[in-house]
Amino acid sequence: MSRSTPAFLLSRKRTAAALCGTLLSPVVIAAEPVDATELSPTVITAVAPSSPLTIVTNPKDPRQPVPASDGADYLKTIPGFSAIRSGGTNGDPVLRGMFGSRLNILTNGGNVLGACPNRMDAPTSYIAPETFDRLTVIKGPQTVQWGPGASAGTILFEREPEHSGELGSRFNASLLAGSNGRFDKVVDAAVGNADGYARFVGNTSQSDDYKDGNGDAVPSRWDKWNGDVALGWTPDADTLLELTAGKGDGESRYAGRGMDGTQFKRESLGMRLEKSNLGEVLDKVEAQVYYNYADHVMDNYTLRTPSGTGMMAGPMASNPDRRTLGARIKATWKWADWQLLSGLDAQVSEHRKRSAMGVDAYKHVPRSKDAEMQDLGVFSELTWYATGNDRVIGGARVDRAQARDYRQTLGSGMSASANPTADDTRVQTLPSGFLRYEHDLAAVPATTYIGLGHVQRFPDYWELFSPTSGPGAVNAFHDLKPEKTTQLDVGIQYKTEHVEAWASGYVGQVRDFILFDYTASNSQARNVDAHIMGGELGAAYMLTEHWKADATLAYAWGKNTSDGKALAQMPPLESRLGLTYSQQDWSAGALWRVVAAQNRVDIGAGNVVGKDYEKSPGFGVFSLNGAYRINKHLKVSAGVDNLLDKNYSEHLNLAGNAGFGYPASDPQAVNETGRTLWTKVDLSF
Repeated sequence: MSRSTPAFLLSRKRTAAALCGTLLSPVVIAAEPVDATELSPTVITAVAPSSPLTIVTNPKDPRQPVPASDGADYLKTIPGFSAIRSGGTNGDPVLRGMFGSRLNILTNGGNVLGACPNRMDAPTSYIAPETFDRLTVIKGPQTVQWGPGASAGTILFEREPEHSGELGSRFNASLLAGSNGRFDKVVDAAVGNADGYARFVGNTSQSDDYKDGNGDAVPSRWDKWNGDVALGWTPDADTLLELTAGKGDGESRYAGRGMDGTQFKRESLGMRLEKSNLGEVLDKVEAQVYYNYADHVMDNYTLRTPSGTGMMAGPMASNPDRRTLGARIKATWKWADWQLLSGLDAQVSEHRKRSAMGVDAYKHVPRSKDAEMQDLGVFSELTWYATGNDRVIGGARVDRAQARDYRQTLGSGMSASANPTADDTRVQTLPSGFLRYEHDLAAVPATTYIGLGHVQRFPDYWELFSPTSGPGAVNAFHDLKPEKTTQLDVGIQYKTEHVEAWASGYVGQVRDFILFDYTASNSQARNVDAHIMGGELGAAYMLTEHWKADATLAYAWGKNTSDGKALAQMPPLESRLGLTYSQQDWSAGALWRVVAAQNRVDIGAGNVVGKDYEKSPGFGVFSLNGAYRINKHLKVSAGVDNLLDKNYSEHLNLAGNAGFGYPASDPQAVNETGRTLWTKVDLSF
């Protein structure tokens, strides 16, 4: 392929090739099964970026460690990502040390926003990665078309429309069994012809409490399910009208929280319309509307026994919910050496809550609306193919963000007081933009890039409403300022037949970074200034026709310049070393994950949920995997994670809850899983 091919065409063609080449998850409906000539080996370290700052991968592709139970668990296998963990599932993703709404996470173009004030149900809790066809990660403030506030990055989980020229069907299923009672089932089936299609995707995932490297049980069991249906109408090759609906629920026990998540109900509805090849200049129009509802329950009696002492002595429960309605319209224009994407998006999110003492007493309490968040944004991204080897991409966005405080009181019980911002509304207009230059080198097969981005992020629900106080005020609603991030990204990508290497680096300044200070049971949100920098690099080398070596490295650094301290909740230096051997019908691999000690901490500070408790030691974990394709319909894979049964904990883990035997006076990070065996069977026809 010519190196002068536009980047957007390269990305589409590479993605299509990756999807169609995957043995067990073909996107195209066919009357006969799709037969691959090569087995897709388990991903050991990471996939290389498909274009500057952009990673595109198939979440169905096998990878180690044991297949992910939620979106955060999957993302942390990508260099630069980590997760705030509190047990076995439902972690909160962190990219380059940045957290929360600094990451814009979308499923099929819409936001699924959690309801818990302390992010027990982070957006990724409602995402089952293996039920999606494509995952796109755009690092840094280098896009404006997917919503506001994405200073750290944009994450897109997407399902592709089905295509077929004649009546056909496909069926994909998998079963996973592993240590600690892990048992997952996934079904993905579709039927259709040239005029339309119907698709069903469903999964269940469950696990018991796992054992750490010392053989001690860690409260972490979960049981969850999801089901989604898509109906598509394709009257011609250039038109798509798709209706989607989905539901899900689950429960999860947490070692790192005072309550467990005993309900994660999700309801989703969506409609999208796409029309392509409209003319010589106006090429495509896309429009969609979506509705997502999260109904979350947390209590201390369903999956555990109340402590009997302290604030959590007796049974209690909290039941927040969040309803999100959004819409987007986008048009693509092309002429000569230019491409323009332009559109607008809007979102309204309503949050309610109720709580009570006693078993299931909350069910008899009416819900009370405490917040409403709105955003209306307009955006444009322009790409100029200046020469065959040079591209300039720029974008601008303006958002009108609004929040209303419906709380009449603050606190509860004897400590309740009137809310001074009751029924107040905040409205702010916030600009964002970026400019990036990409150049294909003439002497070597490599692409270099440099990009500058600026994002102004309105405080999210968790930052405005969850802290017990704000900067110099009894709450954070009025005085917490929008966060302003300016970041420079640079990098290079190199690829030959036998070697693939990439490196990316960034340096940024964050004005009015929103930081949480924790003291005892109180939290205060305030603004500080910060400097951030870091990067990721990776390389893959084909030693022989069958042997391949991989390595990645990721580092993030931050400083709270207002207080002269380290920026809290920064992940330590992490590297992954992998070796794979693959034949046509079988593969084997080894992964050595090495994490350095983290000595740069700010004890008692953090972000909404996570905070620095102490310095953390480094560790190394060694894992093995293998896969065998029995025939074109059936594949079996197996692995052992943490082969040496290392006892370790992640730096970003929450401290163990005293109710599960952890010392309240000396918080300790929750230990991770010890030696884990797993086997997965994939069926496709």
